[in-house]
Amino acid sequence: MTSIPIAVRSSSGIELLLGPPNYGYEQEFTTVQTKSCRTMLFSPDGQYLAYVIEQTLKVLRTDTWVDVAVINNVKAYHLAFSPKGSFLMSWEPFTVNNANPQGSPNLKIYKSENGELVKTFVHKKQGNWEPQWSADEKLFSRVVNVDVVFYEDLNFERIVARINCYKVASYKLSPNLGTYFLLCHTPGSPGQPSFGRLFKYPSFEATQALANKSFFQADKVDFIWNSKGNNALLMTSTEVDKTGGSYYGKQGLYFIGLNGQTAMVTLSKEGPIYSVEWSPKNHEFCVVYGFMPAKATIFNLKCEPVFELGTGAKNSIYYNPHGNILLLAGFGNLRGQIDVWDAVSKKKVANCDAPDTTLLHWAADGEHFLTATTAPRLRIGNGYKIWHYSGSLLFERPSKQEELYDVQWKNYPKFTYQEPTIKTEKVEGIAPSQPQASTQAYRPPSARNRPEKKFSLYDDDDSNQQTGKESTPSKIALKQKKKREAKKAKKLEDVNEGESKEPPVVSSIKIELTGDPELDRKMKAIKKKLDAIEKLKHQQAQGKSLEVNQIEKIKGEADLLQELENLKV
Repeated sequence: MTSIPIAVRSSSGIELLLGPPNYGYEQEFTTVQTKSCRTMLFSPDGQYLAYVIEQTLKVLRTDTWVDVAVINNVKAYHLAFSPKGSFLMSWEPFTVNNANPQGSPNLKIYKSENGELVKTFVHKKQGNWEPQWSADEKLFSRVVNVDVVFYEDLNFERIVARINCYKVASYKLSPNLGTYFLLCHTPGSPGQPSFGRLFKYPSFEATQALANKSFFQADKVDFIWNSKGNNALLMTSTEVDKTGGSYYGKQGLYFIGLNGQTAMVTLSKEGPIYSVEWSPKNHEFCVVYGFMPAKATIFNLKCEPVFELGTGAKNSIYYNPHGNILLLAGFGNLRGQIDVWDAVSKKKVANCDAPDTTLLHWAADGEHFLTATTAPRLRIGNGYKIWHYSGSLLFERPSKQEELYDVQWKNYPKFTYQEPTIKTEKVEGIAPSQPQASTQAYRPPSARNRPEKKFSLYDDDDSNQQTGKESTPSKIALKQKKKREAKKAKKLEDVNEGESKEPPVVSSIKIELTGDPELDRKMKAIKKKLDAIEKLKHQQAQGKSLEVNQIEKIKGEADLLQELENLKV
């Protein structure tokens, strides 16, 4: 078995190590020692590795680990490759000064093979910065204000098509070859619905839409195409949940097919939608949703639930590249438990615990995955671990003095590795070096010599099952549920009133005002949110129980920190 390289970016620079079975260093790669490596990225086929150190962008070939391009005077914060890896795109913050009041182009496109600058654009906002290519790289598109413009055959000087008959908030090209399809989100005016529309390129008039789906609660829409490009899911979300059920708004899930079929995915539990993923086999998709304990369900192409994976502390879905293994995990504010499922036979294979995990990536072989604890989400206990799908920990590498920012497996073309055969036997592994939390429930001294009582942690915890076996709650049960929720809200209100007398708890993050009114306003708003999160963390440390929306608020701390860093540039 050949080891798959792993790129590690930290506050000390970039290292290249190997996965199983060797776990050593890649000898042909020269370790990059720097404290200012902002980003790195493998191309989709793994042919190139690009990274930015200080003001230099470098591109390496991964077969020799030799530089093929060194580009100076680059302040890129984001990188992206085209689907076949032929082009590398970079984005840096747009700036103006007295010498250059108009500003310089900040979105640049280079040839990956030699670093030749092909085209530059001005794209001021960080959102929607990344241009979209067709899978064969013959079609190139990007957002210009509220329009989407298209170029063909690598001719970046001539716009051949444009969506300008209505305002487009976001869009996503399908991964089809030769024939191209596009989904776009058109926000509705006050009192009017928003629309998700499916078009075939280049017919973009409203009357030429292959399918339309309207929804009233959709400030944002995420488009999730399957790998064949014949079906897609639209996850809508609002910034504010008017019912008060969630701090981060309300979500909905819809299905659109190239045949014009549309449907709403009906979920059997109220609450947020945490994660949605298509199976790489393209015939089904998995959703984790509902107030904790969350529920995981697999749906077919008719949006019918075909299998329930049970409930628990889960919020993430990870299919291996071949689609025959599925991981259900609970990260962020959850305890880091990972369940491994045979996605074909719908059987649970194994489980493991990876506390404090901030990222998880499958290797291209479909047998191994890594988990990592990275900054700025967590600054203590940084490092990464490599696991076998049977639940065995094979290798761990804790960071010493440096902060760990990112860990990436090298990518490989599809079908490089055969689909792994799933075995139930656990392979030999190692014991974790960090102490494991006890799984035993605390029992006071007065109860330790008495018979142990069995109970379920969650009232609505259920085992994995085929669908069609669930019962509808009775009217009495729903009434009691409302009483419990009202009592809980009253108790939380009383607690908050009691806390108001304590000294204020604020975040340790400091901001320096720039004199720019708009920029200062945004920084103050982020500081206010960070102070609120710090207060919640203080309450949590004192053992107080937080609501679901408060826990979700803590989970968003890393995004706020990153947004603040971007504003400081």
